[in-house]
Amino acid sequence: MNTRTLPVLTACLVLTLPALAADWPQWQGPDRNNVSKETGLLKTWPKEGPKLLWTYKDAGIGYSGPAIVGDRLFLQGAIDGKDSLYALDVQTGTRAWTAEISPMFTNGYGDGPRGTPTVDGNHVYAISGQGELICADTASGKKVWQVGLKKDLGGVMMSGWGYSESPLVDGDKVICTPGGDKGTLAALDKNTGVVLWRSTELKNKAAYSSVIVAEVAGIRQYIQLTSEGLVGVAAKDGAKLWTSPVGGCGTATIPTPIFHDGYVFATSGYGNAVPGLIKLTASDDGRIKAEEVYTNRTLVNKHGGVVLLDGVLYGNSETGGPWVAMDFKTGKKLGWDNKSLGKGSVTCAGGRLYLYSEDNGTAVLLEPNPTEWKEAGRFKIPQETKVPRQKGHIWTHPVVSNGRLYLRDEDLLFCYDVKE
Repeated sequence: MNTRTLPVLTACLVLTLPALAADWPQWQGPDRNNVSKETGLLKTWPKEGPKLLWTYKDAGIGYSGPAIVGDRLFLQGAIDGKDSLYALDVQTGTRAWTAEISPMFTNGYGDGPRGTPTVDGNHVYAISGQGELICADTASGKKVWQVGLKKDLGGVMMSGWGYSESPLVDGDKVICTPGGDKGTLAALDKNTGVVLWRSTELKNKAAYSSVIVAEVAGIRQYIQLTSEGLVGVAAKDGAKLWTSPVGGCGTATIPTPIFHDGYVFATSGYGNAVPGLIKLTASDDGRIKAEEVYTNRTLVNKHGGVVLLDGVLYGNSETGGPWVAMDFKTGKKLGWDNKSLGKGSVTCAGGRLYLYSEDNGTAVLLEPNPTEWKEAGRFKIPQETKVPRQKGHIWTHPVVSNGRLYLRDEDLLFCYDVKE
Protein backbone atom coordinates (compact mmCIF):
# COMPACT_ATOMS: atom_id res chain seq x y z
CA MET A 1 0.00 0.00 0.00
CA ASN A 2 1.22 3.47 -0.84
CA THR A 3 1.14 5.44 2.42
CA ARG A 4 3.03 8.36 3.85
CA THR A 5 3.41 9.03 7.53
CA LEU A 6 3.86 12.56 8.80
CA PRO A 7 6.32 13.08 11.67
CA VAL A 8 4.92 13.19 15.17
CA LEU A 9 5.20 16.51 16.97
CA THR A 10 4.68 17.10 20.66
CA ALA A 11 1.22 18.45 21.49
CA CYS A 12 0.11 18.04 17.88
CA LEU A 13 -2.47 15.73 16.33
CA VAL A 14 -1.09 13.80 13.38
CA LEU A 15 -2.26 11.14 10.96
CA THR A 16 -1.22 9.36 7.80
CA LEU A 17 -2.33 11.81 5.12
CA PRO A 18 -2.48 12.46 1.41
CA ALA A 19 -0.29 15.19 -0.03
CA LEU A 20 -2.84 17.93 -0.70
CA ALA A 21 -3.19 20.26 2.27
CA ALA A 22 -6.69 21.30 1.19
CA ASP A 23 -8.00 17.72 1.22
CA TRP A 24 -10.37 16.68 4.01
CA PRO A 25 -9.49 12.97 4.35
CA GLN A 26 -11.41 12.19 7.54
CA TRP A 27 -13.71 13.45 10.28
CA GLN A 28 -12.81 17.04 11.24
CA GLY A 29 -10.06 17.28 8.63
CA PRO A 30 -6.35 16.43 8.39
CA ASP A 31 -5.56 17.17 12.05
CA ARG A 32 -8.95 16.14 13.46
CA ASN A 33 -9.34 19.62 14.94
CA ASN A 34 -12.11 20.93 12.65
CA VAL A 35 -9.83 23.70 11.35
CA SER A 36 -8.68 23.75 7.73
CA LYS A 37 -5.42 25.46 6.78
CA GLU A 38 -6.83 26.19 3.32
CA THR A 39 -6.43 29.76 2.00
CA GLY A 40 -7.81 31.71 -0.95
CA LEU A 41 -11.46 31.44 0.12
CA LEU A 42 -14.22 34.03 -0.07
CA LYS A 43 -14.09 36.53 2.79
CA THR A 44 -17.71 37.50 2.19
CA TRP A 45 -20.60 35.81 0.37
CA PRO A 46 -22.92 37.41 -2.21
CA LYS A 47 -26.45 38.12 -1.03
CA GLU A 48 -27.72 34.97 -2.73
CA GLY A 49 -24.83 32.90 -1.34
CA PRO A 50 -21.87 31.28 -3.13
CA LYS A 51 -22.34 29.59 -6.50
CA LEU A 52 -24.00 26.18 -6.37
CA LEU A 53 -21.90 23.83 -8.52
CA TRP A 54 -23.98 20.66 -8.25
CA THR A 55 -26.60 18.85 -6.20
CA TYR A 56 -26.48 15.11 -5.59
CA LYS A 57 -29.94 13.77 -4.78
CA ASP A 58 -29.12 10.11 -4.10
CA ALA A 59 -26.86 10.45 -1.04
CA GLY A 60 -29.03 8.01 0.87
CA ILE A 61 -30.41 8.25 4.38
CA GLY A 62 -28.11 9.20 7.23
CA TYR A 63 -25.94 11.84 8.89
CA SER A 64 -22.51 10.82 7.59
CA GLY A 65 -20.20 13.66 6.53
CA PRO A 66 -17.93 13.64 3.46
CA ALA A 67 -14.22 12.88 3.25
CA ILE A 68 -12.49 14.41 0.22
CA VAL A 69 -9.17 13.43 -1.31
CA GLY A 70 -8.20 14.77 -4.73
CA ASP A 71 -11.05 14.26 -7.18
CA ARG A 72 -12.97 11.78 -4.99
CA LEU A 73 -15.55 12.36 -2.29
CA PHE A 74 -16.35 9.46 0.06
CA LEU A 75 -19.64 9.31 1.95
CA GLN A 76 -21.98 6.90 3.70
CA GLY A 77 -25.73 6.58 3.28
CA ALA A 78 -28.49 4.00 3.58
CA ILE A 79 -29.33 2.99 0.01
CA ASP A 80 -31.96 0.35 -0.84
CA GLY A 81 -32.09 -0.76 2.79
CA LYS A 82 -28.31 -1.10 3.24
CA ASP A 83 -25.85 1.13 5.09
CA SER A 84 -23.36 1.75 2.28
CA LEU A 85 -20.07 3.45 1.54
CA TYR A 86 -19.67 5.13 -1.84
CA ALA A 87 -17.47 7.49 -3.85
CA LEU A 88 -18.42 10.52 -5.96
CA ASP A 89 -16.54 12.49 -8.59
CA VAL A 90 -16.10 15.93 -7.01
CA GLN A 91 -16.24 17.70 -10.37
CA THR A 92 -19.57 16.28 -11.53
CA GLY A 93 -21.23 14.82 -8.43
CA THR A 94 -21.65 11.44 -10.13
CA ARG A 95 -21.21 8.17 -8.25
CA ALA A 96 -18.15 6.06 -9.06
CA TRP A 97 -18.89 2.99 -6.93
CA THR A 98 -20.89 1.67 -3.97
CA ALA A 99 -19.92 -0.85 -1.27
CA GLU A 100 -22.67 -2.30 0.94
CA ILE A 101 -21.69 -2.61 4.61
CA SER A 102 -24.67 -3.85 6.64
CA PRO A 103 -28.46 -3.74 6.88
CA MET A 104 -29.73 -0.20 7.39
CA PHE A 105 -29.57 1.03 10.96
CA THR A 106 -33.02 2.21 12.08
CA ASN A 107 -33.73 4.60 14.92
CA GLY A 108 -36.35 7.05 16.11
CA TYR A 109 -33.93 9.95 15.60
CA GLY A 110 -33.22 9.12 11.97
CA ASP A 111 -32.00 6.03 10.12
CA GLY A 112 -28.76 5.24 8.34
CA PRO A 113 -25.04 5.58 9.07
CA ARG A 114 -23.59 8.39 11.18
CA GLY A 115 -19.78 8.37 10.89
CA THR A 116 -17.46 10.00 8.36
CA PRO A 117 -15.18 7.75 6.25
CA THR A 118 -11.40 7.90 6.73
CA VAL A 119 -9.12 7.82 3.67
CA ASP A 120 -5.57 6.48 3.96
CA GLY A 121 -3.59 5.88 0.78
CA ASN A 122 -5.41 3.29 -1.36
CA HIS A 123 -7.91 2.37 1.35
CA VAL A 124 -10.99 3.98 2.86
CA TYR A 125 -12.46 2.95 6.23
CA ALA A 126 -15.98 3.47 7.56
CA ILE A 127 -18.26 2.27 10.39
CA SER A 128 -21.96 1.67 9.73
CA GLY A 129 -24.73 2.44 12.20
CA GLN A 130 -24.81 -1.27 13.04
CA GLY A 131 -21.14 -1.12 14.02
CA GLU A 132 -19.64 -2.87 10.98
CA LEU A 133 -16.15 -1.53 10.18
CA ILE A 134 -15.22 -1.87 6.51
CA CYS A 135 -11.95 -1.34 4.65
CA ALA A 136 -12.43 -0.80 0.91
CA ASP A 137 -10.26 0.04 -2.07
CA THR A 138 -10.52 3.75 -2.89
CA ALA A 139 -10.43 3.22 -6.68
CA SER A 140 -12.98 0.43 -7.02
CA GLY A 141 -14.86 0.12 -3.73
CA LYS A 142 -13.86 -3.54 -3.51
CA LYS A 143 -14.05 -4.79 0.08
CA VAL A 144 -10.60 -5.56 1.56
CA TRP A 145 -11.86 -6.69 4.98
CA GLN A 146 -14.74 -6.15 7.39
CA VAL A 147 -15.01 -6.52 11.18
CA GLY A 148 -18.14 -6.21 13.32
CA LEU A 149 -17.61 -4.13 16.45
CA LYS A 150 -20.49 -5.98 18.12
CA LYS A 151 -20.43 -9.34 16.35
CA ASP A 152 -16.67 -9.93 16.22
CA LEU A 153 -15.32 -7.70 19.01
CA GLY A 154 -18.11 -8.04 21.58
CA GLY A 155 -18.78 -4.31 21.55
CA VAL A 156 -21.48 -2.66 23.66
CA MET A 157 -22.92 0.87 23.28
CA MET A 158 -24.01 3.18 26.09
CA SER A 159 -27.43 3.68 24.42
CA GLY A 160 -29.27 2.73 21.28
CA TRP A 161 -28.61 5.52 18.79
CA GLY A 162 -26.15 3.64 16.63
CA TYR A 163 -22.39 3.54 16.22
CA SER A 164 -21.43 7.05 15.14
CA GLU A 165 -17.66 6.93 15.35
CA SER A 166 -15.35 7.94 12.52
CA PRO A 167 -12.37 5.53 12.60
CA LEU A 168 -8.86 6.84 13.19
CA VAL A 169 -5.94 5.61 11.05
CA ASP A 170 -2.59 6.05 12.77
CA GLY A 171 0.49 4.46 11.22
CA ASP A 172 -0.36 0.80 10.57
CA LYS A 173 -3.34 0.80 12.94
CA VAL A 174 -7.05 1.54 12.71
CA ILE A 175 -8.39 2.73 16.08
CA CYS A 176 -12.06 2.28 16.96
CA THR A 177 -14.29 2.07 20.04
CA PRO A 178 -16.30 -1.17 20.33
CA GLY A 179 -16.92 -0.60 24.05
CA GLY A 180 -17.67 -3.19 26.70
CA ASP A 181 -15.93 -5.69 28.96
CA LYS A 182 -13.37 -6.83 26.36
CA GLY A 183 -11.92 -3.32 26.25
CA THR A 184 -13.31 0.07 25.36
CA LEU A 185 -10.87 0.78 22.51
CA ALA A 186 -9.41 -1.54 19.89
CA ALA A 187 -6.48 -1.29 17.49
CA LEU A 188 -6.72 -3.28 14.26
CA ASP A 189 -4.12 -3.90 11.58
CA LYS A 190 -5.19 -1.50 8.85
CA ASN A 191 -4.33 -3.95 6.06
CA THR A 192 -5.96 -7.09 7.47
CA GLY A 193 -8.42 -6.10 10.22
CA VAL A 194 -6.64 -8.37 12.71
CA VAL A 195 -6.94 -7.14 16.31
CA LEU A 196 -3.59 -5.86 17.62
CA TRP A 197 -4.75 -4.89 21.11
CA ARG A 198 -7.75 -3.98 23.28
CA SER A 199 -7.70 -1.48 26.14
CA THR A 200 -8.72 -4.17 28.62
CA GLU A 201 -8.23 -1.94 31.68
CA LEU A 202 -11.11 0.20 30.44
CA LYS A 203 -14.54 -1.38 30.13
CA ASN A 204 -16.63 1.71 29.40
CA LYS A 205 -19.38 1.25 26.85
CA ALA A 206 -18.95 2.96 23.48
CA ALA A 207 -20.39 6.45 23.16
CA TYR A 208 -20.69 8.55 19.99
CA SER A 209 -17.42 10.47 19.97
CA SER A 210 -14.34 9.79 17.80
CA VAL A 211 -10.77 9.12 18.94
CA ILE A 212 -7.95 11.66 18.58
CA VAL A 213 -4.20 11.07 18.84
CA ALA A 214 -1.76 13.21 20.82
CA GLU A 215 1.72 13.13 22.29
CA VAL A 216 2.49 14.33 25.81
CA ALA A 217 5.98 14.20 27.33
CA GLY A 218 7.04 11.82 24.57
CA ILE A 219 4.16 9.41 25.24
CA ARG A 220 1.95 8.84 22.22
CA GLN A 221 -1.66 8.22 23.17
CA TYR A 222 -5.24 7.98 22.00
CA ILE A 223 -7.85 10.16 23.70
CA GLN A 224 -11.54 9.28 23.67
CA LEU A 225 -14.70 10.58 25.34
CA THR A 226 -17.01 8.06 26.99
CA SER A 227 -20.11 8.37 29.13
CA GLU A 228 -17.86 8.29 32.22
CA GLY A 229 -15.61 11.06 30.84
CA LEU A 230 -12.25 11.32 29.11
CA VAL A 231 -9.79 8.44 28.82
CA GLY A 232 -6.23 8.21 27.49
CA VAL A 233 -4.53 4.97 26.43
CA ALA A 234 -1.01 4.21 25.20
CA ALA A 235 -0.78 4.01 21.42
CA LYS A 236 1.63 1.08 21.52
CA ASP A 237 -0.51 -1.37 23.50
CA GLY A 238 -3.76 0.24 24.70
CA ALA A 239 -2.67 0.40 28.34
CA LYS A 240 -4.62 2.91 30.44
CA LEU A 241 -2.67 6.12 31.00
CA TRP A 242 -5.27 8.31 32.67
CA THR A 243 -8.97 8.98 33.12
CA SER A 244 -11.05 12.03 34.03
CA PRO A 245 -14.78 12.54 34.66
CA VAL A 246 -14.64 15.77 32.63
CA GLY A 247 -16.90 15.64 29.58
CA GLY A 248 -18.93 12.71 30.83
CA CYS A 249 -22.67 12.45 30.32
CA GLY A 250 -25.09 9.66 31.16
CA THR A 251 -27.32 10.27 28.14
CA ALA A 252 -24.97 10.57 25.15
CA THR A 253 -21.43 11.89 24.77
CA ILE A 254 -20.95 12.95 21.14
CA PRO A 255 -18.48 15.82 20.43
CA THR A 256 -14.85 14.99 19.68
CA PRO A 257 -12.34 16.13 22.34
CA ILE A 258 -9.99 19.01 21.55
CA PHE A 259 -6.30 18.67 22.40
CA HIS A 260 -4.06 21.74 22.41
CA ASP A 261 -0.87 22.73 24.19
CA GLY A 262 -1.09 19.86 26.67
CA TYR A 263 -4.75 20.53 27.52
CA VAL A 264 -7.89 18.57 26.60
CA PHE A 265 -11.32 20.18 26.34
CA ALA A 266 -14.42 18.00 26.28
CA THR A 267 -18.08 18.89 26.15
CA SER A 268 -21.37 17.06 25.86
CA GLY A 269 -25.03 17.95 26.03
CA TYR A 270 -28.01 17.24 28.23
CA GLY A 271 -28.59 18.18 31.85
CA ASN A 272 -26.14 15.70 33.35
CA ALA A 273 -23.12 16.77 31.26
CA VAL A 274 -19.92 18.10 32.84
CA PRO A 275 -18.00 20.02 30.12
CA GLY A 276 -14.55 21.27 31.03
CA LEU A 277 -10.79 21.35 30.59
CA ILE A 278 -8.02 19.11 31.92
CA LYS A 279 -4.25 19.50 31.82
CA LEU A 280 -2.02 16.53 31.00
CA THR A 281 1.43 16.47 32.60
CA ALA A 282 4.10 13.85 33.20
CA SER A 283 4.63 12.94 36.85
CA ASP A 284 8.01 12.14 38.41
CA ASP A 285 7.51 8.41 37.84
CA GLY A 286 6.91 8.96 34.11
CA ARG A 287 3.15 8.56 34.24
CA ILE A 288 0.59 10.95 32.77
CA LYS A 289 -1.44 12.93 35.26
CA ALA A 290 -4.81 14.47 34.31
CA GLU A 291 -5.62 17.55 36.39
CA GLU A 292 -8.96 19.33 36.17
CA VAL A 293 -8.60 23.01 35.26
CA TYR A 294 -12.29 23.90 35.26
CA THR A 295 -15.78 22.54 34.65
CA ASN A 296 -18.76 24.71 33.79
CA ARG A 297 -21.93 24.68 31.71
CA THR A 298 -21.08 27.64 29.48
CA LEU A 299 -20.56 25.51 26.36
CA VAL A 300 -22.89 22.52 26.62
CA ASN A 301 -22.70 21.09 23.10
CA LYS A 302 -24.76 18.05 22.06
CA HIS A 303 -23.46 17.26 18.59
CA GLY A 304 -22.82 20.39 16.51
CA GLY A 305 -19.12 20.41 17.35
CA VAL A 306 -16.78 23.05 18.73
CA VAL A 307 -13.90 24.94 17.08
CA LEU A 308 -10.79 26.21 18.86
CA LEU A 309 -9.28 29.25 17.16
CA ASP A 310 -6.69 31.62 18.65
CA GLY A 311 -7.45 30.53 22.19
CA VAL A 312 -11.23 30.83 21.85
CA LEU A 313 -13.81 28.04 21.66
CA TYR A 314 -16.77 28.64 19.34
CA GLY A 315 -19.89 26.49 19.22
CA ASN A 316 -23.57 26.22 20.00
CA SER A 317 -24.67 25.60 23.55
CA GLU A 318 -27.83 24.45 25.28
CA THR A 319 -27.17 27.14 27.87
CA GLY A 320 -27.28 30.72 26.55
CA GLY A 321 -26.58 31.61 22.97
CA PRO A 322 -27.27 29.22 21.36
CA TRP A 323 -23.95 30.39 19.84
CA VAL A 324 -21.25 31.04 22.41
CA ALA A 325 -17.59 32.09 22.51
CA MET A 326 -15.55 30.92 25.52
CA ASP A 327 -11.92 31.31 26.56
CA PHE A 328 -10.19 27.93 26.18
CA LYS A 329 -7.78 28.15 29.13
CA THR A 330 -10.11 29.80 31.68
CA GLY A 331 -13.63 28.75 30.69
CA LYS A 332 -14.74 32.39 30.84
CA LYS A 333 -17.70 33.27 28.64
CA LEU A 334 -16.81 36.07 26.22
CA GLY A 335 -19.01 38.61 24.44
CA TRP A 336 -20.37 36.23 21.80
CA ASP A 337 -23.90 35.16 22.77
CA ASN A 338 -25.99 35.12 19.62
CA LYS A 339 -29.52 33.94 18.92
CA SER A 340 -29.86 34.86 15.23
CA LEU A 341 -29.32 31.38 13.78
CA GLY A 342 -30.53 28.64 16.11
CA LYS A 343 -28.64 25.44 16.94
CA GLY A 344 -26.31 23.92 14.39
CA SER A 345 -22.84 22.69 13.48
CA VAL A 346 -19.59 24.52 12.78
CA THR A 347 -16.26 24.23 10.98
CA CYS A 348 -13.40 26.62 10.20
CA ALA A 349 -11.57 27.29 6.92
CA GLY A 350 -9.69 30.24 5.48
CA GLY A 351 -9.81 31.99 8.84
CA ARG A 352 -13.62 32.06 8.80
CA LEU A 353 -16.28 30.11 10.68
CA TYR A 354 -18.90 28.21 8.69
CA LEU A 355 -22.13 27.61 10.63
CA TYR A 356 -24.94 25.33 9.46
CA SER A 357 -28.41 25.43 11.05
CA GLU A 358 -29.90 22.10 12.08
CA ASP A 359 -33.44 23.46 11.70
CA ASN A 360 -33.68 24.70 8.11
CA GLY A 361 -30.30 24.41 6.37
CA THR A 362 -29.22 28.04 6.73
CA ALA A 363 -25.47 28.54 6.35
CA VAL A 364 -23.65 31.54 7.85
CA LEU A 365 -20.11 32.81 7.27
CA LEU A 366 -18.54 34.57 10.25
CA GLU A 367 -15.36 36.46 10.90
CA PRO A 368 -14.19 34.92 14.20
CA ASN A 369 -14.36 37.66 16.82
CA PRO A 370 -14.88 36.66 20.48
CA THR A 371 -16.64 39.89 21.40
CA GLU A 372 -18.80 40.56 18.33
CA TRP A 373 -20.94 38.52 15.90
CA LYS A 374 -19.43 39.67 12.58
CA GLU A 375 -21.52 38.06 9.85
CA ALA A 376 -20.05 37.93 6.32
CA GLY A 377 -22.82 36.11 4.49
CA ARG A 378 -25.91 33.97 4.88
CA PHE A 379 -27.96 31.73 2.61
CA LYS A 380 -30.27 28.71 2.79
CA ILE A 381 -29.92 25.42 0.93
CA PRO A 382 -32.25 25.48 -2.11
CA GLN A 383 -34.36 22.56 -0.91
CA GLU A 384 -34.75 20.37 2.14
CA THR A 385 -35.00 16.60 2.18
CA LYS A 386 -38.30 14.80 1.90
CA VAL A 387 -36.89 11.91 3.91
CA PRO A 388 -38.78 11.73 7.24
CA ARG A 389 -36.33 12.96 9.89
CA GLN A 390 -38.48 11.57 12.70
CA LYS A 391 -37.07 13.26 15.82
CA GLY A 392 -33.84 14.19 14.06
CA HIS A 393 -32.63 17.38 12.37
CA ILE A 394 -29.92 18.40 9.90
CA TRP A 395 -27.02 16.92 11.84
CA THR A 396 -24.31 16.52 9.18
CA HIS A 397 -21.51 19.04 9.75
CA PRO A 398 -20.36 21.40 6.96
CA VAL A 399 -17.09 20.57 5.19
CA VAL A 400 -14.79 22.88 3.21
CA SER A 401 -12.20 21.26 0.94
CA ASN A 402 -10.28 22.44 -2.12
CA GLY A 403 -12.33 25.62 -2.49
CA ARG A 404 -15.70 23.93 -2.12
CA LEU A 405 -18.31 23.92 0.63
CA TYR A 406 -20.33 20.73 1.11
CA LEU A 407 -23.69 20.78 2.91
CA ARG A 408 -25.81 17.67 3.42
CA ASP A 409 -29.44 17.16 4.34
CA GLU A 410 -30.06 13.39 4.44
CA ASP A 411 -30.28 12.29 0.75
CA LEU A 412 -29.31 15.73 -0.60
CA LEU A 413 -25.68 16.84 -0.92
CA PHE A 414 -24.92 20.38 -2.14
CA CYS A 415 -21.54 21.51 -3.46
CA TYR A 416 -20.74 25.26 -3.51
CA ASP A 417 -17.79 27.18 -4.94
CA VAL A 418 -16.25 29.27 -2.14
CA LYS A 419 -12.92 30.09 -3.79
CA GLU A 420 -11.96 33.74 -3.62
